[in-house]
Amino acid sequence: MAKALENPFRPGAGHMPPYLAGRTREQEEFRKLLAQDVVLQNVVLTGLRGVGKTVLLDTFKPEATRRGWVWVGTDLSESASVDEESLARRIITDLAVITAGITVEHVEVRSIGFRPERSRLPVRLDFNTLWSVYSNTPGLVSDKLKAVLDLVWAAVPSTGKQGIVFAYDEAQNMADHAEREQYPLSLLLDVFQSVQKKNIRFMLVLTGLPTLFPKLVAARTYSERMFRVISLERLAKKDSRDAVTKPVADGPLVFTPRSVDVIVEMSGGYPYFIQFICREVYDAWIQQVGKSKEASVPVDEIQQKLDSDFFAGRWARVTDRQRELLTVIAKLDSAESEFAVLEIVEKSKELLAKPFGASHVNQMLNTLSESGLIYKNRHGRYSLAVPLLNRFILRQLETDKTLWG
Repeated sequence: MAKALENPFRPGAGHMPPYLAGRTREQEEFRKLLAQDVVLQNVVLTGLRGVGKTVLLDTFKPEATRRGWVWVGTDLSESASVDEESLARRIITDLAVITAGITVEHVEVRSIGFRPERSRLPVRLDFNTLWSVYSNTPGLVSDKLKAVLDLVWAAVPSTGKQGIVFAYDEAQNMADHAEREQYPLSLLLDVFQSVQKKNIRFMLVLTGLPTLFPKLVAARTYSERMFRVISLERLAKKDSRDAVTKPVADGPLVFTPRSVDVIVEMSGGYPYFIQFICREVYDAWIQQVGKSKEASVPVDEIQQKLDSDFFAGRWARVTDRQRELLTVIAKLDSAESEFAVLEIVEKSKELLAKPFGASHVNQMLNTLSESGLIYKNRHGRYSLAVPLLNRFILRQLETDKTLWG
């Protein structure tokens, strides 16, 4: 019985849910890109935290493998883009995992007396070999990295593979550093554009927060033509309901229609929140098995736990004046979509004794963007970078009247 009541829901960073709802369109889009004869478009998979980017990326891998592609990649930490050589080492390290089993012929020329002698030696394309090619190639870091990629591509036909997908999660961590004359982000774009122009079937799949694509375009304007942007939004209500009900459809505990409605509303359609809330509800219901009272969703208790686990840490790091600004934003009708500076200014006149001016709002939004609470989209408008942060702020307002100064 204990096993039968095992909780199927899995909240967590990148954990595959028991049922992946509402992402068939994005998966089909990726399949079309894999069918390119010449790689003209790469992939940017973007969205807020908790929307399921990493989970969807994990479903792309078997799709690519089934179609004859090799998959390499990892999370891109900030240290990976400290400088150009660090990024090159990251790429070569990832490549070596799948090329180490490939052997190529290396021509060695030796002088014996007055007559050169050529010998062909088998060489494995392990990390040491790839790094040796990188180190011994003259020129810039980009020239060295291209030489490695050219060598690997020359060996790919012997494996029967169609190409290689380079998939990097948390790619918004990449950045150029003009003050140190290091441009790892630009290097990545330049190198892949160059090899793809030679019909080398290497595809980039970059996953990150909504700040990622504007960063790519700022680094190289041709990025707009180089990438297909797949933006993950919150789930539609039907898909949200499927994410709640399908994992327990054949189990001993089933959510009532009323409970499903409550969970969908609480989650806002964000996959992480659906998993978090469903896990808490399921655990609570397990404790009620055999009791006479009807099981219900402990809304207040779950909300308090979610606030503590997901929102409170971020809220604690903002100043009082920033809290006022964020509270004004939370009061906007468009708080869960996008908003402009003028809208914030006008709303602050309604709500605050000391309203904000446009220049002050701009300055504070830039600061909040750096701290990961706000982001500016391509059209010059802003959005909250943390899903449902506005609802958390309004709950705080009910208990903390000092927010208004």
